[in-house]
Amino acid sequence: MTPAQARTATANADGWTDGTFTNPVVPGFHPDPSVCRVGDDYYLACSSFECFPGVPLFHSRDLVHWEQIGNVLDRPGQLVLPATTASSGGVYAPTLRHHDGRFWLIVTNVADGGGNLLVTAEDPAGPWSDPVRLPDVAGIDPDLAWDDEGNCWCTYAGIEQVRIDPYTGRALGPPRRLWSGPPGAQAPEAPHLYRIGEHWYLLIAEGGTERGHAVSIARASAPDGPYEPCPDNPILTHRGTNRPIQNTGHGDLVEAADGSWWMVLLGVRPQGGTPGWHVLGRETFLAPVTWVNGWPVVGGVTPVTTAPPWPARPVPAPPARDDFDAGSLHPRWVSLRSRPAEVWSLTERPGWLTLRARGASLDERDVTFVGRRQQHLSCRARTLVDPAGGRGGLAVRLDERHHHEIEVGDGEVRVVARIGSVLSTVATRPVPAGPVRLRVDVHAPSPGDWHPGKEPDTLRFGVERADGTLDVLAELDGRHLSTEVAGGFTGRVIGMYAAAGSVHFDWFDYADSGESNRAP
Repeated sequence: MTPAQARTATANADGWTDGTFTNPVVPGFHPDPSVCRVGDDYYLACSSFECFPGVPLFHSRDLVHWEQIGNVLDRPGQLVLPATTASSGGVYAPTLRHHDGRFWLIVTNVADGGGNLLVTAEDPAGPWSDPVRLPDVAGIDPDLAWDDEGNCWCTYAGIEQVRIDPYTGRALGPPRRLWSGPPGAQAPEAPHLYRIGEHWYLLIAEGGTERGHAVSIARASAPDGPYEPCPDNPILTHRGTNRPIQNTGHGDLVEAADGSWWMVLLGVRPQGGTPGWHVLGRETFLAPVTWVNGWPVVGGVTPVTTAPPWPARPVPAPPARDDFDAGSLHPRWVSLRSRPAEVWSLTERPGWLTLRARGASLDERDVTFVGRRQQHLSCRARTLVDPAGGRGGLAVRLDERHHHEIEVGDGEVRVVARIGSVLSTVATRPVPAGPVRLRVDVHAPSPGDWHPGKEPDTLRFGVERADGTLDVLAELDGRHLSTEVAGGFTGRVIGMYAAAGSVHFDWFDYADSGESNRAP
């Protein structure tokens, strides 16, 4: 079975029709997953970096089909990301847990004035509390675990640990260093602590979040150690292999209702020639876990893998088009660092999204932008935009120094490319006054279309006619909007922006073009 066939396979009332599912389970820029189970329900949170609102939250009944039900940090009082916040700064690596009838989420905001934050909720869809600050927790990637005596242990990158009062955020003792992976391991981080049977297990990531990424584990009789490493560490890594999924790591374990165990983790799907470019960012994958001699053994992380042994519970697919007729934006929509009420409106022109410029372009850190993560290797995004005397359009963004866009204003459409220090207008065309359909088609290469310098994809920007035909203004190489070129921790976000004045958008349409998720 090919990945494309697996993608189109559907589940019947009794289970999975073909016994497989397709990874990633949460595609696109959704890194650093953390998962917990409450009864038959699973909840998952991811990093969001400079995006606002922060920490997307998902719900599932089968660990494979996930629906975004909100964002944890969705109010300015919870999340402050100043305009000085660099791309790939902001919100790092949450841990999501359920304890004593409440959901708990701890996370690091690395922006100025940030730090480690702890929020709680009775309903994971929100509202979540205002944050409790943890001034005594010095590292990123914090984890929470409770012992039988009610002590709350916070373990963080390093790997260090401190006992805390989760209600006040204060430390209840000095921090101590724990086991931090194999001797000389790079970047020990992403710790998660679990009580499983007679042991406490300390799961960590090491090797860096690039090609050397790996997951290792140790165990102890008490949460503060001493820890005995697994003799088969790392228990998961794809480094040094030719597998289509790379950078695998930053895992979190969850026990299913039937007693089986699973791991969610991040990975990337490099495309094109060498060294391979991943453009969607780090995505969330799922792998089965078995226990052998008291240690977890992680199954293969593959594009098509064996389905869980219970009925599938698909979730409704999000509509391809957002007509902006609702009273609020769907939680999938994100902005850069903040979204002040004065720069956007769904009521100024009912049925349209109005954006008001505050930065001159996507090079500005406080630009007015509303976008969604690119989730397919090949896709199409389009919008109907009325510049109304302003200027704005449709952008594909990785960061301030790496973005391509097509915009309309002053009687013309133009395509702009920013690649590092080079900003260039690559095409222009006059257009009559009034609304214009702007579109970008992203095309990933065919599996056999490979050579060492092959681009990961191409982006075609143009104006769409009423019959759906695309008048292409420019075709650009996608490698310039990849992490391997730009650096950082994020992935592509596609959306609408205003560069001058007020710009109105009647609808935004995003769809898989039918060529995605193919094995290289």
